[in-house]
Amino acid sequence: MRNNLISCIKYLLIITLSIFLWLVLYPRTYDVPQFKKRSTTQYWELSTGSKIGYAKIPATGIKKTYPIIFLQGGPGGPIFDKNIEVLSEFSKDGYDVYLYDQVGCGHSNRLENINEYTVERHKRDLEEIVNVIGSPKVIIIGQSWGAMLAMQYVTDHADKVEKIVLTGPGPILPINKELEKLNPPDSLKLKNSTFSNRQGNEKATNLRTRFVSYCARNFNLKIAGDEEMDDFATYWNYELNKSVVFDTSKIHAPKAGYGYYMHVKTVQSFDKIPDKRQKLKNCNIPLLILKGQYDSIKWGYLTEYLGFFTDHKLVIIPNAGHSITLEQPKLYIENITAFLN
Repeated sequence: MRNNLISCIKYLLIITLSIFLWLVLYPRTYDVPQFKKRSTTQYWELSTGSKIGYAKIPATGIKKTYPIIFLQGGPGGPIFDKNIEVLSEFSKDGYDVYLYDQVGCGHSNRLENINEYTVERHKRDLEEIVNVIGSPKVIIIGQSWGAMLAMQYVTDHADKVEKIVLTGPGPILPINKELEKLNPPDSLKLKNSTFSNRQGNEKATNLRTRFVSYCARNFNLKIAGDEEMDDFATYWNYELNKSVVFDTSKIHAPKAGYGYYMHVKTVQSFDKIPDKRQKLKNCNIPLLILKGQYDSIKWGYLTEYLGFFTDHKLVIIPNAGHSITLEQPKLYIENITAFLN
């Protein structure tokens, strides 16, 4: 009897282990659209080893002196057709506009050594891109993580930046989490987003993706291929994107092009970079910040920007979440145009 019980326990353990291994090791598929390359995409081959896909929207009319560079959010978010459509409005005012996929997503190359996906790497890529464009100064528009990357560039190259526009800016790095405790003035009428990242994470992630993430963060191992995990990132971000809007009906079909490993490892590097806040103090570069009334980014993080920049303007966009262009593209364009001109 005892031997039979031991045998049953062994079989159960073997079955349990087999199921676990199948769940974490067997590749998964996701019902998401496949990434399609944009026929008009151009490429920069950088000395950093990054092959960067980008879109250039040439200026029309009387050309302005300095071009605009758009930094996408994420990390790991590609340039979408909607980004090109919205920012093309600024080309009509005479600005050359550049939008690029950061290394590890979209049209840009994926890195074999995922440990190379760092804030520092993205900053070095941006430094080279500015040099390749060849303008003595640039105007930066940064969305969310793109604002965080912009600050990394500004700390070392303030002399090369004419103006800055930040929309839904994330925290200045490394993150000072004490700022989360600061409450916004009642006069701004800021509200909580109707959907949270936590809800999106709980719905999208599974045992395999958690295992893949763990191995990537702790051992720099790529347990699953880029294609599988980028497909997962498309599905994952579709769920997460419900938290970036006031009205969730604005989120339609999933869009491909996200870079999974780029996201995981870049975020992991947030706390590993040196604190250069002192170099931002009393910065006199003109700064415009647009923040959605329902933006999920904590108010306290934004106060750092207002404290460091001496020439700043803050605009709260009503009935918009973290991604203003999805709900209030007209106000986005009008406010930036007025600031630039």
